[in-house]
Amino acid sequence: MKAIAVGILASFFFAFTFVLNRSMDLGGGSWIWSASLRYYFMVPMLLLIVMYRGNLKQLFQYMKSNPKEWLLWSIVGFGLFYAPLSFAGAYGPGWLVASTWQITIVAGILLTPFFAVDPLHKKLPMKELVMSGIILFGVVLMQVEHASSLGIRETILCVVPVLIAAFAYPLGNRKMMQVCQGELDVFQRVLGMTLASLPFWFLLSGYEVSTSGLPSSSQVFQCFIVAISSGLIATVLFFFATDLVKDDPQKLATVEATQSGEVLFALVGELIWLSAPIPSSLSWVGMSLVIVGMILHSYVAVVVKKEEKITA
Repeated sequence: MKAIAVGILASFFFAFTFVLNRSMDLGGGSWIWSASLRYYFMVPMLLLIVMYRGNLKQLFQYMKSNPKEWLLWSIVGFGLFYAPLSFAGAYGPGWLVASTWQITIVAGILLTPFFAVDPLHKKLPMKELVMSGIILFGVVLMQVEHASSLGIRETILCVVPVLIAAFAYPLGNRKMMQVCQGELDVFQRVLGMTLASLPFWFLLSGYEVSTSGLPSSSQVFQCFIVAISSGLIATVLFFFATDLVKDDPQKLATVEATQSGEVLFALVGELIWLSAPIPSSLSWVGMSLVIVGMILHSYVAVVVKKEEKITA
């Protein structure tokens, strides 16, 4: 239950991404700078934290021993996660991006058998899959009336990148947990992945400088807020939550499902920050299903834990 609570808290801070990315897009900002600046800002903050904890040398030694794995899975987990997510923000409102992002719940569950060590966990966790279905059905209801106002091109450019991000994030996160083998703490792992993903961000931002120039001061400031809330606080909280249950793929999938809270938080954020219209009754039904799905996910996690104790 602790891991689930931490996961929900992480989803609150992750929601800043969707709201502020939409705000920057409406203000004429580039999605490339929205993505790149977040990780540039994260580097000095994480460096200070890891240095203060006296763990920087250990991290560099660990990264040096396995550079290819760090480079590959950091680019997958951070680069192919956040770049597509920022791109999608230029073609759809924050609530739609956040809603589509919930596909990551199913992605995490579908990936479960490939990361399981215990034979009992190598099959798809059907109970969790059913709970995720409830969450996703609620998400679909929230999209119905709004998605109809978007054109086909805009819908594709919004949805497809988020689908890529939805699979890249849990894949990169889980592969890096395997690489680290529990020998690095959360701050070390996030800093290591941020540093290893920098070549990807250098290429993107270099292209943007050559074609459109530098970002505005307003976008830089908003990216700084995103870096602190989503990049630092939310990422560390989420990785801490996944570390708590890293040895149980089924519970790991449940923790990943807590990210559905981003939909509610993003919607509230848009109502307050961007003066978005109040949702219809259908959208409220959808949000209720998301909440019910999250509660049932927590319940299933407790039941599974009790069953394992009985059979042990």
